[in-house]
Amino acid sequence: MPVPVTETTGNSAIAPSRLWLPEQVLFTPAALAEPWGQQILQRVEALELPVTKLRQNRITGLRGETERETYTRAKQTLAVVKAPAGQLKLSPIPPSADWQFHLAQGCPAHCQYCYLAGSLQGPPMVRVYANLPQILENLKRYEADAGLTTYEVSCYTDPLGIEHLTGSLAECIRYFGSRDRARLRWVSKFDGVDSLLALPHQGHTRCRFSINAPAVSRFLEGGTATVAQRIQAARRLALPVGQGGGYPIGFVIAPIMPVENWQQAYGELLDQVAAALDFDCDLTFELISHRFTPGSKQVLQTWYPNSRLDLDEASRSVKRNKFGGTKYVYPKNLMKALRTFFETEIDRRFGASAILYWT
Repeated sequence: MPVPVTETTGNSAIAPSRLWLPEQVLFTPAALAEPWGQQILQRVEALELPVTKLRQNRITGLRGETERETYTRAKQTLAVVKAPAGQLKLSPIPPSADWQFHLAQGCPAHCQYCYLAGSLQGPPMVRVYANLPQILENLKRYEADAGLTTYEVSCYTDPLGIEHLTGSLAECIRYFGSRDRARLRWVSKFDGVDSLLALPHQGHTRCRFSINAPAVSRFLEGGTATVAQRIQAARRLALPVGQGGGYPIGFVIAPIMPVENWQQAYGELLDQVAAALDFDCDLTFELISHRFTPGSKQVLQTWYPNSRLDLDEASRSVKRNKFGGTKYVYPKNLMKALRTFFETEIDRRFGASAILYWT
């Protein structure tokens, strides 16, 4: 399991976090029949990871005697599979992007508020798709005839956290660099950006990092890079070509929580970003308050029975969607206070135009 290194501040050199190395890598026959699947096989074999070539296109044997045991076993597993045909039918994902597509499902991190809890079926392994060229070619069907079409690739995974195993994020960046009217967006809690710096992205990919106050990041985001490491990675990607990657970048502050002394904590977080980005760059912010569903609460309490995460419905307001689903969000007055604070403080440091949305 990766162990974050000591967090520091400023623009001095920060040691990178450890890469996630699964304890087992499973390949289905369908995945091995794909050229991209063979490329992933070469990568994991070069890392001397234990590989099992399955006889069938189903992943079994991950369930333990308890849900916690199942969770632990699954989170140590990388499964390389062929994406089913249904993955080629894209869904809109406002306000983040026009469409979402997936190069994997599942994440190597251990965030105790995980938004994937209750969303993905089966044990929470990382499933990587071996038919990536087909997935990318399919995106052309969704491009608008005029204007730009945006695509989010990190709804169901952290693509940077598995990039050393797959190479799939770099391939996506290359693809979007060749498209005139398509733009790629991804977000991560990891920091391994070396392989992305020299790619021909043409400014068509926005690289974003999820950051949070220390009370959230230190205690609720296991197995990730530290916030300082993520900010440093963003700096390297944003620096002009020749010094860095020359990418548009962004920060997703999520999930925003009214922790003790939250104004001071989040203000200092924004100060860290401002100190790291001491040059002109294309920068955005996305602001997402914490929320949960009854289903996700049940799963999270099974995965993390001793978590400090506040999941008390009594302190929340109920929000219902058009399909009858229920979410628990902060009360209106608290939401207003949080939003006003972030909009004011980001405007003061970076300009109001840097904020894409609040939710």
